[in-house]
Amino acid sequence: MSDKVEPQGPLTHFNEQGRARMVDVSEKPETVRTATARTTVVMKPSTLALIKEGKIGKGDVLAVAQVAAIMAAKKTSEWIPMCHPLPLSGVDIRFADETDGQLHIEATVKTKGPTGVEMEALTAVSAAALTVYDMCKAAEKTMQIGPTLLISKTGGKSGDFYASL
Repeated sequence: MSDKVEPQGPLTHFNEQGRARMVDVSEKPETVRTATARTTVVMKPSTLALIKEGKIGKGDVLAVAQVAAIMAAKKTSEWIPMCHPLPLSGVDIRFADETDGQLHIEATVKTKGPTGVEMEALTAVSAAALTVYDMCKAAEKTMQIGPTLLISKTGGKSGDFYASL
């Protein structure tokens, strides 16, 4: 079995010269679009306990990570060259933890527009995870981030997608 992923249609991020371009979405209809992404920060259970007990010296880790995620979702087009700037209508960040030192971060992003918000959701969870690392690195430098993946997307021409986990 091949690991090669075949595109669902023609690759539209290239012009007639084969050079990268930002896709023209001006003729696409505006629809409600959502995307949910998830990542995990794996750490020692003792580090997770410090986060939950509010004993990390830099402050409330999850509150800061939540704000970082929202800010990152709103600024995705400034980080990812071919992303369109989108008016987001909602960004929701959720955290869940397990006793074995895994902090799960999930972001759901919503807009009404001509293109999807998958990159905004992926950027949000990535920024949240990096913020957790930054705030906790004094307690533990061996934290690991990932996997980071798209869980679902709705709306648009390609239809809905739900990852089989």
